[in-house]
Amino acid sequence: MFNQHDPNRNAFMLHGPLAHLGYDWWWHSFTAQDAETGEDKPFFVEYFICNPALAEDEPVLGQLPANREAKKRPSYLMVKAGCWGEDHCQLHRFFSLKKTRIHGDAPYEVEAEDCFASETALRGSVNVTEVEAEAHPEWMCDAGSMSWDLKLDKQIAFNVGYGASKPLRDAEAFAMYWHAEGMKTAFTGTVTCNGRKYVVTPERCCGYADKNWGRDFTSPWVWLSSNCLVSKKTGKPLQNSVFDIGGGRPKIYFLPLDRRLLGVFYYEGKEYDFNFSKLHLMVKTEFSFEEQADEVIWHVRQENYQAAMETEIRCRKKDMLLVNYEAPDGVKRHNRLWNGGNGWGTVKLYDKEDGQWKLTDEVEATHVGCEYGEYCEASE
Repeated sequence: MFNQHDPNRNAFMLHGPLAHLGYDWWWHSFTAQDAETGEDKPFFVEYFICNPALAEDEPVLGQLPANREAKKRPSYLMVKAGCWGEDHCQLHRFFSLKKTRIHGDAPYEVEAEDCFASETALRGSVNVTEVEAEAHPEWMCDAGSMSWDLKLDKQIAFNVGYGASKPLRDAEAFAMYWHAEGMKTAFTGTVTCNGRKYVVTPERCCGYADKNWGRDFTSPWVWLSSNCLVSKKTGKPLQNSVFDIGGGRPKIYFLPLDRRLLGVFYYEGKEYDFNFSKLHLMVKTEFSFEEQADEVIWHVRQENYQAAMETEIRCRKKDMLLVNYEAPDGVKRHNRLWNGGNGWGTVKLYDKEDGQWKLTDEVEATHVGCEYGEYCEASE
């Protein structure tokens, strides 16, 4: 199921009960080069829709004290954009869903003023002044400006299989769904961030695109992915490879499962599948997260009956941000959700031969998208 593209899973999902208590987002991350210096800079752009059935003439912000007192749930399109690095920032722009055009069927389209997202294009801008950021904590963002004009070519997909199939989507079986239509995506275009211009090229973008939707988030929340990979076995870049790990503690019909991750490695055309929902694979997973003074570290080991993957990723805390979301019920439970775009580390792949693990390759990964957080005390 690895490289089975399915635009239907990338379509707008907030129908029925999820329209009243649900979110749907399309996430994109990539690396660009400074037009003057050529230096790498990682960026992200996301289009986040919340509770469309509750739309009002203006965006309804769940962290606004008046809305919290009135127990109003949030409703808006939030365009989230920003960058990682020592000058990291996350910028939010909100639109009323009454003023947002949503093409719900595949291929999806979302449009509000100059902000547009589809399977093949992203355009938009966001500008938040220092005064606005300080005066509006309910925006949950920093000050800064960014604009983008990008074309997308989604080359390798991760289709999680039956877990996000139409029957389970219609039944709203899981609290949070995931589909990576472009876990390896070629981006082309330009970005302007805080006055500097950046160029995005397919050859150097290390691009990624996925979506999540549902009625709640997960805790812990884990994500690791990169397609900027070099084989230690050959010393050469892996041109047709990508790994993607996500999950934490999924809920099915409000019942939380043990710590589970979905893990995949598309290794030069060979598929390594560590999807816990595929029972015949007999997947076992162990993972941990370590926060040190200057770095954060992920350790993940996944195995099935015939292969194993050991992943260790690091990221500098000074390059990361604490990414902000409020849940559809208006509560902000993730208040320490580490999020980065320039992690690095290694992935070891093993195949089982005659009952013994044999190292197939040790892969150096850079430009790793990475995330970890657990629910903490809700914002007051």
